[in-house]
Order: sequence, then C-alpha cells, then structure tokens
Amino acid sequence: MTATRPGTPLYRDPTAPVDTRVRDLLSRMTLREKAGQLNQRMYGWDAYRRTRDGGFELTDALYAETERFAGLGALYGLLRADAWSGVDHATGSGAEDGAELAHLVQRHVVERSRLGIPALFVEEVPHGHMALDGTVLPVNLAVGATWDPELYERAAAHAAAELRARGGHVALVPALDIARDPRWGRTEECFGEDPYLAARLTEALVSGMQGAPAEYFPADKAPVVLKHFAGQGATVGGRNSAESELGLRELHEIHLPAAHAGVRAGAAAVMAAYNEVDGLPCSGNRALLHELLRERWGFQGLVMADGLAVDRLARITGDKVSAGALALDSGVDLSLWDEGFTHLEAAVERGLVSEAALDEAVARVLRLKFRLGLFEQPYSTCPLPSPAVGRDLSTALARAAVTLLHNDDLLPLSPATVSRIAVLGPHSGTGAHQLGDYTAPQRPGTGTSVLDGLRKLAPPGIGIRHARGCALTGGDLSGIPEAIALAAASDVAVLVLGGSSARSAGTGFDANGAALSAVSEMTCGEGVDLAGLRLGEAQYALLDAVVATGTPTVVVLIQGRPHVVPDTAAALLTAWYPGPWGGEAIAEVLLGLAEPAGRLPVSVPRSAAQLPVHYNHKDTEYGGYADDSAEPLHSFGHGLSYTSFAYGPPRLSGHGVEADLTNTGRRHGRSVAQLYLRRLRTRVWPRTLELHGFRAVDLAPGETRTVAFPLGADFAAAVPPGTVVEFRVAASARDALTAVPTQSFTAPEETPL
Repeated sequence: MTATRPGTPLYRDPTAPVDTRVRDLLSRMTLREKAGQLNQRMYGWDAYRRTRDGGFELTDALYAETERFAGLGALYGLLRADAWSGVDHATGSGAEDGAELAHLVQRHVVERSRLGIPALFVEEVPHGHMALDGTVLPVNLAVGATWDPELYERAAAHAAAELRARGGHVALVPALDIARDPRWGRTEECFGEDPYLAARLTEALVSGMQGAPAEYFPADKAPVVLKHFAGQGATVGGRNSAESELGLRELHEIHLPAAHAGVRAGAAAVMAAYNEVDGLPCSGNRALLHELLRERWGFQGLVMADGLAVDRLARITGDKVSAGALALDSGVDLSLWDEGFTHLEAAVERGLVSEAALDEAVARVLRLKFRLGLFEQPYSTCPLPSPAVGRDLSTALARAAVTLLHNDDLLPLSPATVSRIAVLGPHSGTGAHQLGDYTAPQRPGTGTSVLDGLRKLAPPGIGIRHARGCALTGGDLSGIPEAIALAAASDVAVLVLGGSSARSAGTGFDANGAALSAVSEMTCGEGVDLAGLRLGEAQYALLDAVVATGTPTVVVLIQGRPHVVPDTAAALLTAWYPGPWGGEAIAEVLLGLAEPAGRLPVSVPRSAAQLPVHYNHKDTEYGGYADDSAEPLHSFGHGLSYTSFAYGPPRLSGHGVEADLTNTGRRHGRSVAQLYLRRLRTRVWPRTLELHGFRAVDLAPGETRTVAFPLGADFAAAVPPGTVVEFRVAASARDALTAVPTQSFTAPEETPL
C-alpha cells in the first residue's frame, strides 16, 4: 500500500488495523456526526433525477439530508426500481450508468462530511440485485427446492459482483424466515419449512456473496444483511407483521438455526424482524439482539432495523425519541427510514441512552465501511460481470428447482407418442408472473415462457398450439371453450396454472413498501396474505374442463407458495417462481431433456383448514380429522424422477451414517438422499423427525453408490448426552417414517461419531 503523508490522520492510514482506524475516527467525531452515521432515513430514489440530456442530477432532498448530519451514514435503494419506487427504464439507472449515479451521490456525501466519511449504499438483493438490468434469479422457495447449496453459492457470488459493479455496497437478503404457514404472502422469500435446509443455504449465501472470511471485502464481494431476525415466519394466521406466539424452545429449534449458521459463516449484518418475541418487538428486544446474538453467539457485525420498525416502539416508550433510545440500547445499530434515530443526539443529552452505547453502534457502522475499503476507494472498481453468466446461473437454478409431484407415466413427453401439444393456462404464454416479489421492471423480450420453451425445444414435427383459457384471478370462463377445443384435438395438454407477485403502478403501498391493496392478478408477495390456499376460481374450472376431455394432462404450477391443487391430472409439477428463463427450464423437464431434480422444501397441504402441516411437528399421537386427513398431500422432501431408486438400510460407520442407493430404473437419474434424526428418548418432548443431512446422487441405470453422512459438531450440539436416537435415510420425510432405521444408540458425553 502507498505510504501515508506525515500528519495524515490515523484513520486515513490503510496499513493500520481496522479497529485502530475506527477508534481514531470515532474520537474525532461530534455527537451530531455520530448520530448521522446510524441514520438511513432517505429513500434512495429521492436522491436523484434524470436530466433532459439523459444524465443525473442530485435533489434538494439529498442536500438537506447530508446537511442535517454533516454527511450520510447509509442510503437505502439508490438503484432500486419497481412500482413502489416508481423507478423504471425511463427514470432510473441501468447497467451502463448505475455506477455513474452511485459515484455522483458518493462524491457529494464525502464532500459534505467534515471528516470525509463515505456512505453505505444498501440495496435489496432478494433473488438477484433489484435494479434495472440486474440478473433475476428464482425466488428463495425455488432455491430451497434445489437442495443444492453449491449451485446457490455460485449464483449469490454473481449477484454480489453485479451489486458492487453498479456502485452498491451492502445486500439485503431474506434467508432466516422459516415457512411455517403458507398463507403468509412472503413464503416465497423462505428457503423452506426446515431449519437445517435453511441453515445450509444461508451458509452458501454468505460464502457466495462475501467470499472467504477476511478483514477486507474484495471488490466483487458484498456484505450481507440476513433478514429477518427472528421468528417472522411464524406470525399468527400467516398475516404479515402479526404477533408470533413462540416459546423459547420453538424459537431456538426452528427459527434460530439459520441465523446461527449465517453468523458462524461470517455474515456482516442481520436485520431485526418486525414481529415480537414474548411481547417485545425484535428491534427493541435486548435479550435477542444483545444477550443472545452478541454475547452468546459472539456476533460482532451490524444490526439493522427493518423499515420504520424503530418508530413502532413508541407504542411502548411513549414517543419516538425514547423509541430510538430503546432500539439503540437493545442492539440496533442502523435504522431504516425511522424518525426515532434522527433524535439520538437529543436522547443522549437527555440521558435516555449513553454515549458509550452510541459509540459502539457507530463503531460497527464505521468498521463495515473500512472493511469495504470505502475510505481508500469510495467508488466502484469492479467490472460488470457477464449477463450471459447470470442468465446461465438463473436457468440452472430454475432447472434444479422443477419438482415432479405426480406422474402417471405421462412424462417425459415422447415424440413417439406425442405429435400435438396444447399449451394452456394463464401462465403458459407469459413470463411476467414468473419473477416473484421484489423484482425490478424487465426490458421487453427478457425471459421465456413455457410456451416459448416448448416451441424452441420440441423436436421437429410436434405441433404446438396455445390458448390462455382464463386469468390467474376471477371467475371469467369465456376463454375456456377455446382451451377445451385445443385440448380435445391434441395428444397431450400442458396446463400452466398458479399465482403472481407482480406489482403494478395501481398497487397501493404502505410506507415500508408492503402492498396495501393487491391489484390485477397479484396473489402473493409482501402484504398479500391469504385466508385460503386456492387458486383463482376460473383456474379450477379450466383444470376440470381440460381433464374431462380425456386428453392426458400435465399441470405445471408457477407459484410463490404451495397452493391447493388436486392430483386429478396425469402429471403435476411445480416450479415455484422460476425467474425469467424458467419457462425454458420447465420445457426441458417436460421433454425429458433434463431430469426433474427438485424436491419439496415445504409440505403441500390438502387445504388451508388443516394447517399447520410441516413435517417436523412434535411426536404426539394425534389422529386425523373426522372430515379429512391430517397429513399433507405431498410431504417435505418429496420429488419424483424419471427413473426409480431403492434405498438400502442405513448403518452407523466410524464417522457417521451410510446407506446404499441404487438406480433401479432404465434412465439416468438424480435422487436427494435425506438423513433424518428420530429421538427415541430425550429430556424434552421430541419432534417426529428432524432433517440432519442430505446428499444429491446422480446414478446410471443399475448403478449402486454408498451415500455417507458425516456427523460432526452440528450433531454433538443438537443431541445432548444421554439422548437415545436413530437415523433414517429416505427420499422424503413421509418415506422416512416407514424406512428402516439405524440401530439406536445413546449419545455419550463426547459423541464418537
């Protein structure tokens, strides 16, 4: 590094340790400047406007914000584009000029700061960077269906490189919410219903976006804010931001493992959730944010509040000044749009919170800025990664997520028996609803629908005809006769149904961006919770009518949550929200060009009335309902292949559990071997099953392979001494219930495995 000039402040010395630089800078700051570093008050899209010549100019709003605190701590959503922000291709920054905009804003911030402190640019990266021209990946629920952390790690690394190349610094990524009630509109943001699966994917996310743990982040890596901490996936009734009735054991066993895994992987930050735990909102919960996160887990990173969550604490404290003090004292370091943190200077002066607590939070913000190298290089130096690579990764995730739930020997479609395909349904000819919530507007022509994919990939001589049939919502049946006619005249019908999280300009938004009113065909996403899990009524009418023609029918579901769809068709598969190029990935699976590799990350209920149906419930001997089964229609981990597999009995080895897996069919195939733990005797009431490992195995016809599951520190931490356990290896949670177990054993003081 270049030697510093004599008289240069220590915090400007790049050779000095980060903590030394932080202490030096902090000692030079006024109370006002310190408070400013903890505020993230502005919506980033209010900081600029397009000029007539196509450039950018800064707004009076940004000038006022930087003047208020003699600088700027962080700026949210400078590059965000969607219906809420109102930013589109005419008004926002694309791939070619995003860095230019970020540099313009950063230059202004540094110049307005007495000490030259740069701002953090915080961006949404839920499934790719939520910016114009950003690569859109399948949503988290689809990622969960891949059961493939290595593939997700590569996709996360690409998203981080795109963010940094555009001038962004910090990535907000949902990872910690566990899908316990699919009525929740944000189910699509969860990796699934299981804490072990979510933990492995959270580790992959942190590793991919941040790289190997180090003092400084590389130019193409981005610090991750894992959200939401904690228990937000367990709100009552599946209603967004509602209360959570969580006991401490449920919180620790189900809702904290992914967060703990992320912290151990080196996550730079977490976001405090909206919900309360035992009566205290997470943003004001010192037991959660300080005693658990910092003292017990040793977390040294940043805690950010969710949007406007600090101000909600005024219901407890009486006003927003004391609300800000409570949040800071509880462990929140950086606010989001709140007024409460703008009064921290007054809160310290009034004795509501100590300056020492303020200094600790400021130090964490500054430390992240130093680790990003912003004092030496406040502007982006990362080249924009190849869009083609992003497309390939998005398609690969979509392909790996396609999950075959039911198949009466219809799939894969064969040219020997199929010459005419009717492609039907509201999702069949459009990719607009494949993207999920938190997605920027797409340029015309981006992506492929199922119809596009089949037309591109079907062998010559196969005729493909199309009819929409009905809309995603409502009861208009006028298009169904055309669909019936096409189905009746075809060898097979591909019926593409589902839901949508696509927002439009007519959507009503809350101050934090959640949908207040769902318009058009929006049936999922933040703020769009459902009392039931049915599709639009016309979709069921279309399904019944097409099946009634007698034409073999495959139903494809494109959705952000498990909907209730009966197994009346000859084949059923789900692709979740597979991203822009998901239509091509689905077509590959339908035609047998790719194996259906996905496995369910959530249980699929028979109806909303039987919720909850997650597999890892407590092992009580309750029966079914008098009027229906208590079991899910399709269980966690389920997914069929185009071949068949046989699982041998598991056995304990010197290092873990092993089982032989054989491809007993006539095609090459992939199975996901799942290791489940069953506690036979334990100190507290056990769960029926607990996922404790998984391995994807590709096998040729007739091939047998031994699958090994090492048992290490995670097992020792999860199983207290004296617990009597057994393991089962199977293709799903339901299969594991009847699978042959290992010999039971008692966990010793130090597990020899």
